[in-house]
Amino acid sequence: MSARTRVLAIVALAAAAAVAATVGGTLLQARGESTTAPGAVSKPRAGTPLLQLDFGVRADAQTKALANAARLYNAGKLAAAGRIFARYHSLEAQIGSAFAAWPKGGLDTMKRLVAAHPKSALAELHLGWAYYWSGRNADAVAAWTRTAALQPDSPYAVDAESALHPSMAPGLPFIVTTVSPPASLTKLPAAQELQALARAAARPDAESKLFYGLALWNLRHPVSAEHQLNAAATLAPNDPMIRTAAAVGAFRKDRPVAAFGKLGPLTGVFPRAAVVRFHLGILLLWTSQPKKAQKQLQLAESLSPKSVYAKEARTLIASLRNSGTK
Repeated sequence: MSARTRVLAIVALAAAAAVAATVGGTLLQARGESTTAPGAVSKPRAGTPLLQLDFGVRADAQTKALANAARLYNAGKLAAAGRIFARYHSLEAQIGSAFAAWPKGGLDTMKRLVAAHPKSALAELHLGWAYYWSGRNADAVAAWTRTAALQPDSPYAVDAESALHPSMAPGLPFIVTTVSPPASLTKLPAAQELQALARAAARPDAESKLFYGLALWNLRHPVSAEHQLNAAATLAPNDPMIRTAAAVGAFRKDRPVAAFGKLGPLTGVFPRAAVVRFHLGILLLWTSQPKKAQKQLQLAESLSPKSVYAKEARTLIASLRNSGTK
């Protein structure tokens, strides 16, 4: 992930507050409530449900077509998106078709798809969005809770956790390192690169496990990523960058204390390591604590002014100030 992409996403934290006001207010009221409790049911929402398809490293013709359809859908070009989705019969295509024709039988279609695919986090996540757009907030919360439990090592579980915790930044926090895999690997097609990284990680080599763990993290497979990053940290206990990556890899929105509990003590183990302070700032940003985050980012900048962490810290601090985040 490029530095520019990271910065843009951090700036979007300010916008996330507006999302939290829209989504979070009703969901927090609905959490754990019956469908008759206040906030559990509201009027159906305007527009079409959120579509969150994740194709990972797939690059076949159907995947490319469905990804294009998803882009059209998100751009509001529903008819064009619907025509592409209708050409295919995969679960992604059926969900896309149901949402492109929303509200025409969309909720009932999603219920049928979940019944036909009871172990699919993809189906359950989108049933949650169908419920939410239908004004059935408590049912949406229940569907997203099931999503996270069904396939916790999937991008759809990550999306469900973001829906369940809308006051936090969406997705997984960034992990920034100063190393990268060999060019011979990064020039490969994505699927081949991932396979090569997996083969390398089978060796007792900390850096290889770090690279594979980071790839899994960026592909939003947090459980597998955490396993690899922990293995790397075990092999390199004196490397602050690898130890920090493993600490961030423990982050989950339903239990952020696990990551803070691993990362916080590293400020004592590596008191001069900008990488630790920088990522502590990132975790604080992700959990909507901008004032504390800014202090950690400033420390990262002062500890190693010429490092990539200082450079990105300066950019993030400036972006937060420009966005009005206090």
